[in-house]
Amino acid sequence: MGQHFRAAAAVRVITPDPLLPVSGGIGTPKKATQKAGELYARAFVMEKGGVRIAIVNVDNLGWPAALGNKSRKLIRGIPPENVLIGATHTHSGPDAYGFPNEKGESFADLAYLDSCVQLIADAVNEATGKLEDASLKIAVGDAKGKIAYNYYADQLYDPRCGVMQAVASEGANKGKTIATLVNYAIHPEVIGSGKGILSPDLCGPLYDRIEAQAGGVAIFMNGAQGGMVTADNRTENGKEANDWNECKRIGELLADEALRIVRDAAVQEDPDLYCVSRRFEFPVDSEIMRFILQKSPIKNEMASENRIVTQLNLLNIGTAQVLTVPGEALPNIGYYVKRHMHTKQPFLFGLTNDAFGYMLTKVDFNSFKRYDYVSRTSLGEMTGEIYIEQALKLISDSPWPATNAPVRGK
Repeated sequence: MGQHFRAAAAVRVITPDPLLPVSGGIGTPKKATQKAGELYARAFVMEKGGVRIAIVNVDNLGWPAALGNKSRKLIRGIPPENVLIGATHTHSGPDAYGFPNEKGESFADLAYLDSCVQLIADAVNEATGKLEDASLKIAVGDAKGKIAYNYYADQLYDPRCGVMQAVASEGANKGKTIATLVNYAIHPEVIGSGKGILSPDLCGPLYDRIEAQAGGVAIFMNGAQGGMVTADNRTENGKEANDWNECKRIGELLADEALRIVRDAAVQEDPDLYCVSRRFEFPVDSEIMRFILQKSPIKNEMASENRIVTQLNLLNIGTAQVLTVPGEALPNIGYYVKRHMHTKQPFLFGLTNDAFGYMLTKVDFNSFKRYDYVSRTSLGEMTGEIYIEQALKLISDSPWPATNAPVRGK
């Protein structure tokens, strides 16, 4: 591995042909008769010295570790624990969980999922094979405009958008954008699963806009969007806009805001790179979640009847710090963890390495009628507490270079 910071990106289309039913959550997937945009797997590989990492986004509701681990076995030159695979959380993609119905029957297309496993590995391997010297721009700022809101309580969401942009620093491509990563908390469910449309939702127009404006490959990593940070597609008549035009409006606006936020960021010529992972357990107290884990044909080798093991990653990328979240953390969890990170440029990659449903603190769990659904589709009352404990411990145990000061964001 080279001593200088290097980066590369690659893309694979994972749109099923013929179209498959789409899944917006627990229940039988709904037939799709048309598509709006393509589904993708997008890989962003970075290395510095002896450290190499891959960040992958998949246009799907969630991407279980059982599938991610299959890709990791096919990826060359990167330790499996350094491959972060996150779902965009579109509600208009094929079922990747193998959700069982009340009879225990699943309708997931396992052959399609196996093809995605290979394509994810192909994208990472391609990017690894074309790494080039690069510089990095990193910025975090509020995304302005009508993009997201909290369906449960309008203002309880995180407006911050984190952006990383890698630019070639040597050779024929010098000055050209390699990749732009956007980290923002939102449910891409403008279209949803009930319209018979397979789609990346607002993420598709976001990719297109960034790549048209900046070049390179666009990556979208979700954040702490649980309970219930969704796309602000409200209309003046009190209804919602649920079509591709609204996906374009929101996706392009978020893309424009991301590019605005990163535009004047300082160039980090040779940023440091650090990656650590840790495994820990969640108890599975929810009857619904137990049923899914037991009956799904997509078997997690790290799950038992009452407990499940997952992986947490912490990355230092230049002046940014990144933590993964194996599910849909509520915004208060996101705010709390970010506040304790060693930087004013905190990133949270939600639905990454696993996607275990909603993650609430114990004081939120079953506390309000509004939280009935997110409580039922959580692993249990202690999920958020355990995550916070493990995340803070990983932050505390991990080095943070003095040269990256100032310390502690707000």
